[in-house]
Amino acid sequence: MTILAFVALGLAAGALSGLIGIGGGVLIVPALVFLFGMSQQQAQGTTLALMVPPIGLLAAWTYYKQGFVDVKIAALICLGFFIGGLFGAKLATHLSNAVLEKVFGVALLLIALKMIVGK
Repeated sequence: MTILAFVALGLAAGALSGLIGIGGGVLIVPALVFLFGMSQQQAQGTTLALMVPPIGLLAAWTYYKQGFVDVKIAALICLGFFIGGLFGAKLATHLSNAVLEKVFGVALLLIALKMIVGK
């Protein structure tokens, strides 16, 4: 695929992330698997790697200026994410691609059902 296709994916994920708080897991991972032919592990690893720089900084700053960011909660979740990401990555790299795709799909389905049905 071309460089432009990857940039377009990033733009779409960034726009959705800024709009409704989704991007990496919901858009980029499936796109890398189905459109770009990556394995589930490659897609997840690549998506995690792109989160290393402060990609959400400008969007978060926009929300912060409007009073929609709790910095203390964000820092605590970031700490947990940092450590949890290590454990999740160690587990994911030992699962088969087929099993990992199923786990990912079930997680997305459960999240979608919860969002549709509500509380």
